[in-house]
Amino acid sequence: MNNKRGQAALEFLMTYGWAILVVLIAIGALAYFGVLNPSRFLPSSCVYFPGVGCSNFKIATGTIEMVIQNGMGISLTSFSVGLQNSGSTCDASPAATDATFSDGETIKLTITCALGTDTGAAGDRFKGNLQINWTEGSGANALTRTKNGQIVGTIE
Repeated sequence: MNNKRGQAALEFLMTYGWAILVVLIAIGALAYFGVLNPSRFLPSSCVYFPGVGCSNFKIATGTIEMVIQNGMGISLTSFSVGLQNSGSTCDASPAATDATFSDGETIKLTITCALGTDTGAAGDRFKGNLQINWTEGSGANALTRTKNGQIVGTIE
């Protein structure tokens, strides 16, 4: 009688063991092929710091265009986007550098670089680190400040 109980217990464990193994293999295959990649479900966003907002943006192969709204009255000295995938940095177009825009005003920045080689093709997700440098004050009382933000979206 004990032998039948042992055999039943062993069959029970083997049956459920194989079922669990099949489920783990299926989850592994889904993760390998990117179906379970959480970055696919993240919304597009462009985030700076309080006082400077990114009201609209477009990520294309080779360029990033964004509309920045100033709530601080700062004098922009430089602007760049660091590419998360490769670690390289792209700078804003020369026309946007050293622009002064007052409180409440918006400007459009165009950042150009080889985004296609660093981030992938159209339809791929892009994640970049934004850096903005500005000057407060003038002359001997001028202070240079740096803040960081992040941009996430799909390449068009």
